[in-house]
Amino acid sequence: MTFKNMLPLFAALLMVSCQQEQAEQAEKQKPNILFILADDLGYHDLSCMGSDYYETPNIDRIANEGMVFTNGYATCQVCSPSRASLMSGKFPARHGITDWIGAKTGEAWREAGRFNKLLPPENKDHLEHEYTTLPEAMKEAGYTTFFAGKWHLGGEGSYPEDHGFDINQGGFEQGGPYTGGYYSPFNNPKMEDHEDEVGMSLSMKLAKETAKFITDNKDTTFFAYLSFYAVHSPIQTSKEKWSKYRQKAEEAGIAETGFKMAHFLPIRQEQDNPVYAGLVETMDDAVGHVLQTLDELGLDDNTIVIFTSDNGGVSAGDAFATSNLPLRGGKGYQYEGGILEPYFIKTPFLDNAGKTSDAPVTGTDFYPTLLELIGAELKPEEHADGVSLVPLLTGGTIEERPLIWHYPHYGNQGGEPSSIIRRGEWKLIHYYEDGREELYNLEEDLEENHDVAAENSELAGRLSEQLFAYLDEVGALYPKKDPMYDPAKEQEYLDRVRNVRMPALEKQRMEFLSRDFDPGNQWWGSDVGN
Repeated sequence: MTFKNMLPLFAALLMVSCQQEQAEQAEKQKPNILFILADDLGYHDLSCMGSDYYETPNIDRIANEGMVFTNGYATCQVCSPSRASLMSGKFPARHGITDWIGAKTGEAWREAGRFNKLLPPENKDHLEHEYTTLPEAMKEAGYTTFFAGKWHLGGEGSYPEDHGFDINQGGFEQGGPYTGGYYSPFNNPKMEDHEDEVGMSLSMKLAKETAKFITDNKDTTFFAYLSFYAVHSPIQTSKEKWSKYRQKAEEAGIAETGFKMAHFLPIRQEQDNPVYAGLVETMDDAVGHVLQTLDELGLDDNTIVIFTSDNGGVSAGDAFATSNLPLRGGKGYQYEGGILEPYFIKTPFLDNAGKTSDAPVTGTDFYPTLLELIGAELKPEEHADGVSLVPLLTGGTIEERPLIWHYPHYGNQGGEPSSIIRRGEWKLIHYYEDGREELYNLEEDLEENHDVAAENSELAGRLSEQLFAYLDEVGALYPKKDPMYDPAKEQEYLDRVRNVRMPALEKQRMEFLSRDFDPGNQWWGSDVGN
């Protein structure tokens, strides 16, 4: 074959090469994604969300450079259900994980010694494998996927790597940092400890693993999911950060009391816990490390960054760590303090930095939103309870739709078995103990102090019908009356909580604020070698 005859072949090969290069370039131009999920962080637990006690400049940066959704919700008031919703795009009543995985249900609930009226229904113990999860959808779109931190969506066979993540650092069945605490060694079976990590916080460890993944994959398109164990109990911090926040609380004036009794448990009224404040700032430091990595690699302008929390701040139960006021309640509660969250989406290629949206949005919306942002085909059969928020991110609107919560459990924090529907400014709560329903206008009464169901009975009835039409359609399970319920025993329990536990909490609060407080274990391992 002469050179002249070979020219068409060379031209064809050159064209194929150019087309392949263009395709690779187009693939690389798709935005990277960094999804940051805090655990148990309340709506007002960030300085950018109104706290004058906690300091969070790095998370504030995400809010300032992105869009803040002021009516952003978790899909449940406790962790596992809302985490399953983030992965699946489905409300808890649909995917069947309605309480934290491992919680007692049915007659086993009596073992909690709470003497309640109802027995909670069955709760699924893992995320279903037949779902196409968000990370699996990202893999289909050509993304390398990474998970770091808390999983709590099932045990062996239902870990992050079983649901679409290429790499898993630290995710297994436990819902808190129970194996090693917040300072090294972490003793996490899904994460390797290193000698140079002595005194390192768990939050920074997860951040460094995330930063390493981003660095290793800077030339690919990646989906990094950083799911902090913080700020879940047990709350721990360094002496330096405790001292900073103890002094800050003292300078602001320490209230004589910090708790008041709610229905089942005392509930915290003050943001003045220096141990918790240090834990919050330590998580913020870790966020800063990852953001700095994006900056140094020149990836900031092409990386979507999301920040949110899985449920409200813990004002009762667990570590009784924070106050969500003026919001009512906290983690585990049916009120706004249990479900309203920091909810930020940074899209550097869209002109929305520093803007806000007051449209009610929720955790199931991230799945379709991210698919649309990367130009992938939506999967409405998967993210059945979510809608894309791209219209809001680009200055438009979305159609009003009902948001549904289903928590037929008592839990550990003092909330009541209930289901909720929010539509527009109206929020209706149905209680399973006695069938009563409360109605709140959240635009006028975000604190939920004024139940207006009686004067809006027709509206309340329509919302209730819509709520149960959805619950019945998806096969939601409901609690049942406990035939062994004894009101006298329940009252004895509540009296002990009021007369014994609440004074103990007040004592602990003042110990944390004492100038000579020392946990007696080298500050949970943060002060080893000093």
